[in-house]
Amino acid sequence: MGYKVKIQKVDRGATKSYYINFPAAVADACKLEKGEEMEWVIEDKNTFVLQRVKKDPIRKIKANEEQ
Repeated sequence: MGYKVKIQKVDRGATKSYYINFPAAVADACKLEKGEEMEWVIEDKNTFVLQRVKKDPIRKIKANEEQ
């Protein structure tokens, strides 16, 4: 399922910014936290990938540890 969003443009004199609102349902599903760092990766002019800068550490399970 996809979520449609609109891009907002804000002009402040010499500074221009574009904003995208992130739907709360998507943020909750991804367990995003306030202030978390993300980065955009542009694959082509139609594909933008938003990814976490800091990845969750992989938890190693020892052989004798119960699952």
